[in-house]
Amino acid sequence: MEPQELAQQAIKGDDTAFLAIMQLYKNDLYRTAYAFLKNEHDAIEAVQEVTVRAYQKIHTLKEPAYTKTWLIRIMINYCQNQIAKNKRFTSNEKLQEIATMDDTRFLELNEAMASLSKKDQQLITLKYLQNTKIKDIAVLENIPEGTVKSRLHKALQSLRTFWSKGGENTDV
Repeated sequence: MEPQELAQQAIKGDDTAFLAIMQLYKNDLYRTAYAFLKNEHDAIEAVQEVTVRAYQKIHTLKEPAYTKTWLIRIMINYCQNQIAKNKRFTSNEKLQEIATMDDTRFLELNEAMASLSKKDQQLITLKYLQNTKIKDIAVLENIPEGTVKSRLHKALQSLRTFWSKGGENTDV
Protein backbone atom coordinates (compact mmCIF):
# COMPACT_ATOMS: atom_id res chain seq x y z
CA MET A 1 0.00 0.00 0.00
CA GLU A 2 1.24 3.49 -0.87
CA PRO A 3 2.08 5.94 1.96
CA GLN A 4 -0.82 8.20 0.97
CA GLU A 5 -3.26 5.27 1.13
CA LEU A 6 -1.84 4.23 4.50
CA ALA A 7 -2.36 7.76 5.78
CA GLN A 8 -5.96 7.79 4.59
CA GLN A 9 -6.58 4.50 6.39
CA ALA A 10 -4.84 5.74 9.54
CA ILE A 11 -6.98 8.88 9.57
CA LYS A 12 -10.03 6.60 9.50
CA GLY A 13 -8.71 4.83 12.61
CA ASP A 14 -6.77 1.89 11.16
CA ASP A 15 -4.05 1.19 13.76
CA THR A 16 -2.18 -1.19 11.45
CA ALA A 17 -1.93 1.52 8.79
CA PHE A 18 -0.67 3.99 11.40
CA LEU A 19 2.03 1.54 12.53
CA ALA A 20 3.04 1.02 8.89
CA ILE A 21 3.41 4.79 8.46
CA MET A 22 5.56 5.07 11.57
CA GLN A 23 7.69 2.14 10.42
CA LEU A 24 8.13 3.84 7.05
CA TYR A 25 9.27 7.17 8.51
CA LYS A 26 10.95 6.16 11.78
CA ASN A 27 14.48 6.60 10.39
CA ASP A 28 13.69 10.10 9.12
CA LEU A 29 12.19 11.00 12.47
CA TYR A 30 15.19 9.59 14.34
CA ARG A 31 17.68 11.50 12.15
CA THR A 32 15.75 14.72 12.68
CA ALA A 33 15.62 14.18 16.44
CA TYR A 34 19.30 13.29 16.62
CA ALA A 35 20.25 16.36 14.58
CA PHE A 36 18.46 18.58 17.07
CA LEU A 37 19.11 16.77 20.36
CA LYS A 38 22.63 15.39 19.73
CA ASN A 39 21.99 12.35 21.87
CA GLU A 40 20.90 8.84 20.91
CA HIS A 41 18.83 8.29 24.04
CA ASP A 42 17.01 11.63 23.66
CA ALA A 43 16.45 10.98 19.95
CA ILE A 44 14.88 7.58 20.64
CA GLU A 45 12.71 9.11 23.34
CA ALA A 46 11.68 11.85 20.90
CA VAL A 47 10.61 9.28 18.30
CA GLN A 48 8.52 7.52 20.93
CA GLU A 49 6.90 10.75 22.08
CA VAL A 50 6.20 11.92 18.54
CA THR A 51 4.68 8.52 17.73
CA VAL A 52 2.23 8.96 20.60
CA ARG A 53 1.46 12.55 19.62
CA ALA A 54 0.96 11.62 15.97
CA TYR A 55 -1.34 8.76 16.94
CA GLN A 56 -3.44 11.11 19.06
CA LYS A 57 -3.59 13.74 16.31
CA ILE A 58 -3.69 11.66 13.10
CA HIS A 59 -7.28 12.76 12.56
CA THR A 60 -6.01 16.36 12.15
CA LEU A 61 -3.83 15.44 9.14
CA LYS A 62 -5.44 17.41 6.33
CA GLU A 63 -3.43 16.17 3.36
CA PRO A 64 -2.30 12.52 3.36
CA ALA A 65 0.28 13.29 0.66
CA TYR A 66 2.20 15.34 3.25
CA THR A 67 2.27 12.73 6.01
CA LYS A 68 6.08 12.70 6.21
CA THR A 69 6.19 16.49 6.28
CA TRP A 70 3.53 16.53 9.02
CA LEU A 71 5.48 14.02 11.12
CA ILE A 72 8.77 15.90 10.67
CA ARG A 73 7.04 19.13 11.74
CA ILE A 74 5.76 17.43 14.90
CA MET A 75 9.31 16.18 15.56
CA ILE A 76 10.85 19.60 15.00
CA ASN A 77 8.35 21.22 17.35
CA TYR A 78 8.97 18.56 20.00
CA CYS A 79 12.76 18.95 19.73
CA GLN A 80 12.59 22.73 19.90
CA ASN A 81 10.42 22.49 23.00
CA GLN A 82 12.87 20.06 24.61
CA ILE A 83 15.81 22.32 23.82
CA ALA A 84 14.03 25.35 25.25
CA LYS A 85 13.00 23.38 28.32
CA ASN A 86 16.52 22.09 28.96
CA LYS A 87 18.21 25.30 27.79
CA ARG A 88 20.75 23.34 25.85
CA PHE A 89 22.84 24.84 23.10
CA THR A 90 22.32 22.94 19.88
CA SER A 91 23.31 23.12 16.30
CA ASN A 92 22.39 20.98 13.33
CA GLU A 93 24.81 19.01 11.18
CA LYS A 94 24.71 16.55 8.38
CA LEU A 95 24.73 13.15 10.09
CA GLN A 96 25.93 11.24 7.05
CA GLU A 97 29.23 13.11 7.24
CA ILE A 98 29.73 12.62 10.97
CA ALA A 99 30.73 8.99 10.64
CA THR A 100 33.59 9.86 8.30
CA MET A 101 34.81 13.02 10.03
CA ASP A 102 37.65 13.25 12.46
CA ASP A 103 37.02 15.12 15.71
CA THR A 104 38.46 18.41 14.47
CA ARG A 105 36.31 18.42 11.35
CA PHE A 106 33.22 17.57 13.41
CA LEU A 107 33.91 20.45 15.80
CA GLU A 108 34.44 22.83 12.89
CA LEU A 109 31.11 21.79 11.36
CA ASN A 110 29.37 22.27 14.72
CA GLU A 111 30.89 25.72 15.04
CA ALA A 112 29.91 26.65 11.49
CA MET A 113 26.30 25.53 11.98
CA ALA A 114 26.17 27.33 15.34
CA SER A 115 27.07 30.55 13.52
CA LEU A 116 23.72 30.38 11.69
CA SER A 117 20.36 31.48 13.02
CA LYS A 118 18.04 28.73 14.31
CA LYS A 119 15.82 29.16 11.23
CA ASP A 120 18.79 28.75 8.89
CA GLN A 121 20.01 25.70 10.84
CA GLN A 122 16.56 24.18 10.48
CA LEU A 123 16.45 24.84 6.71
CA ILE A 124 19.91 23.34 6.20
CA THR A 125 18.89 20.29 8.23
CA LEU A 126 15.66 19.77 6.34
CA LYS A 127 17.23 20.21 2.91
CA TYR A 128 20.59 18.48 3.30
CA LEU A 129 20.09 16.07 6.19
CA GLN A 130 16.54 14.98 5.48
CA ASN A 131 16.73 15.53 1.71
CA THR A 132 13.38 17.28 1.98
CA LYS A 133 12.16 18.86 -1.25
CA ILE A 134 11.95 22.65 -1.46
CA LYS A 135 8.19 22.32 -2.00
CA ASP A 136 7.79 20.30 1.22
CA ILE A 137 9.97 22.70 3.21
CA ALA A 138 7.77 25.55 2.00
CA VAL A 139 4.69 23.69 3.26
CA LEU A 140 6.40 22.90 6.58
CA GLU A 141 7.52 26.46 7.16
CA ASN A 142 4.40 28.02 5.64
CA ILE A 143 6.46 30.24 3.33
CA PRO A 144 6.76 30.48 -0.48
CA GLU A 145 9.20 28.18 -2.29
CA GLY A 146 11.17 31.21 -3.49
CA THR A 147 11.71 32.29 0.11
CA VAL A 148 12.99 28.82 1.00
CA LYS A 149 15.45 28.96 -1.91
CA SER A 150 16.69 32.44 -1.03
CA ARG A 151 17.10 31.57 2.67
CA LEU A 152 18.99 28.40 1.80
CA HIS A 153 21.20 30.37 -0.57
CA LYS A 154 21.95 32.96 2.13
CA ALA A 155 22.59 30.27 4.75
CA LEU A 156 25.02 28.44 2.46
CA GLN A 157 26.68 31.74 1.64
CA SER A 158 27.10 32.42 5.37
CA LEU A 159 28.66 28.98 5.83
CA ARG A 160 31.06 29.63 2.95
CA THR A 161 32.01 32.98 4.48
CA PHE A 162 32.52 31.30 7.85
CA TRP A 163 34.82 28.67 6.33
CA SER A 164 36.76 31.17 4.20
CA LYS A 165 37.47 33.34 7.25
CA GLY A 166 38.74 30.39 9.22
CA GLY A 167 35.78 30.20 11.57
CA GLU A 168 35.22 33.88 12.18
CA ASN A 169 31.93 34.69 10.50
CA THR A 170 31.12 38.36 10.80
CA ASP A 171 27.95 38.16 8.67
CA VAL A 172 25.85 36.50 11.36
